[in-house]
Amino acid sequence: MVSDPVSLDPDGLTGYQGHRAATTDSKGSFMDNPLAWRPPAINTGSWLTGYSLNALLDRVGTDRIVLPICSLGTPFDDLASLAPLVLPPLYHEALDGGLRTELLDRIGECFPFYSGTRRAGEAAFDVVELPPTQHPPCGPLGQVVTFSVDTAVEEHGPHLPLATDTLQSYAVLERLAAERDGVVIAPPVDYGQLTWGLPFGMSIDITAALLTRYVTGFANAIVEWLQPAAAYVVDVHGSIVHRTAIQDGLAASNIDRWSFRWLHDPLVALSGDRGDQHAGGVETALIEWINPALIDADWWPARRDELLAAQMSLSDAVSLSSDLTAFIERVEHVGLNGIVGGLENYDAVEGTDLAERVLEVARGDLEELFWTR
Repeated sequence: MVSDPVSLDPDGLTGYQGHRAATTDSKGSFMDNPLAWRPPAINTGSWLTGYSLNALLDRVGTDRIVLPICSLGTPFDDLASLAPLVLPPLYHEALDGGLRTELLDRIGECFPFYSGTRRAGEAAFDVVELPPTQHPPCGPLGQVVTFSVDTAVEEHGPHLPLATDTLQSYAVLERLAAERDGVVIAPPVDYGQLTWGLPFGMSIDITAALLTRYVTGFANAIVEWLQPAAAYVVDVHGSIVHRTAIQDGLAASNIDRWSFRWLHDPLVALSGDRGDQHAGGVETALIEWINPALIDADWWPARRDELLAAQMSLSDAVSLSSDLTAFIERVEHVGLNGIVGGLENYDAVEGTDLAERVLEVARGDLEELFWTR
């Protein structure tokens, strides 16, 4: 549920540091740290997506939550000062008049608790709108721009942060940018289409139709901001509906050349084919590879048996996906924890191997984009 929007003057905002000059990295690129949203550890800081489902259930209704609307290039550190818990931003440049209202209405229907669940209406969040501001680009113009479109506000069980998908995507993009000149990392699109998270709470589904429109607006804004030669767009979330909506949005945009990759495509035999689809063994191993501190050690592996006992099977999740009411009833009556199958698969996979499989495919995608420039 969303409260009435509030507009803020940056000069009068407590903790707001105003326009921050871009810094220069070792390669001489203009940067304003598009990765500053990443938490150093799970359940720390102001970014809500760095928290687990269970940690947020203890704070919702007590701590103020805000959803910023701001301009591309607004420093993430400035947004983090807005409230104890901050949702990922929406960007002025990606919103047309009608889309803004429709997105806020839909987000309010989903967060913090979906309208069809028992806890619907228990808490609210505030929309904080910063005035449109022209910020310097987050990198040199005319390069290959990379960003993800993931569901960053999606529960991933008691032991992983909501932003598990986005964290995986940007670990790959950061490695690609470090390996090759001419790659610029742009901020993520943090909202998408989902189903499985809605019965548990702390999950936002903006629907495929709204996602397509927002991706088109975001991509057009990237064209204006960074004038890219091409774009490499990725996701980890993996819903076919979500992936199709992304590609439809890119196809309708002003980006002349782009490539899209579901990054878990090379992992299907090790994940989905084993019934390990969401917040299970593969994602736990990959998050551990990125940063072990992003896993809540009080839950994994300390309460392994408890986590395994309360996970939903992949077959059940698939069969219930077309009937959200029945899905919600199952979750609320059985007491499931948000993991969909396969956490035991952790014993059969290794994070470094999984990451290298993903990176090998992503490197090939990027090489093809550079060859066709």
